Amino acid sequence: MQAPVVLQISENAVTFRQGQVLPLARAATAAAERSTVPVALHLDHVQSDDLLRQAPGAGFSSVMYDAAHLPYEENLAATRAAADWGHAQGLWIEAELGEVGGKDGRAPLDAHAPGARTDPAEARAFVAGSGVDALAVAIGSSHAMRTRTATLDHDLLKRLAASAGVPLVLHGSSGVRAGEVSAAVAGGIAKVNVGTALNLTMTRAIREYLAVHPDAVDSRTYLSVAREAMVGTVTQLITVVRGGPGQ
Repeated sequence: MQAPVVLQISENAVTFRQGQVLPLARAATAAAERSTVPVALHLDHVQSDDLLRQAPGAGFSSVMYDAAHLPYEENLAATRAAADWGHAQGLWIEAELGEVGGKDGRAPLDAHAPGARTDPAEARAFVAGSGVDALAVAIGSSHAMRTRTATLDHDLLKRLAASAGVPLVLHGSSGVRAGEVSAAVAGGIAKVNVGTALNLTMTRAIREYLAVHPDAVDSRTYLSVAREAMVGTVTQLITVVRGGPGQ
């Protein structure tokens, strides 16, 4: 399948690498340069200003600056500062408004809780006040969901698409059924983040391989199987995002 993709590295992944972003970024850049399709390199869920400032030199063209855990006015001020600095460096800046839960190992948020979803009028004001280039919105999904049981609010998405004035982003898509994702893209979502679904595919493939080959010790054998399984999952997800059928 020939389709452009966004290759994302999260702040959590950088933290796992002892805070060293360059080894991850260089590996991702090398993979992107060998790709036969356009690949953008994106730094995701950044809360550290120090990490934000490393992004341009590490080869990232965009950053999702995440101050959504802060009260609205603090989120706005922090995001405005990040966007001003990022734009001066040529970065494309995404932010989040509302609460797409399930981050950092916390339990997935009740997407129906009061205040959890993004308000269209607030979204318009936030984009105007912060100057961001894209907005991740809370419309019913949650990070780290292992089952596709989330229900998106497509009416809210329609109102957000009409009010925000910038491309909208869906986080937590791993918990959303294929048809719902396709409908969200048709309704105004321009970027779909996928993480947990890939983790599940990789882990399942490794477990299945080791169950059949309990004496295997060469990681290349089971990682190769996991990689092929992930190719299938990514292909299916891209098909769904482009409006095709999926599971």
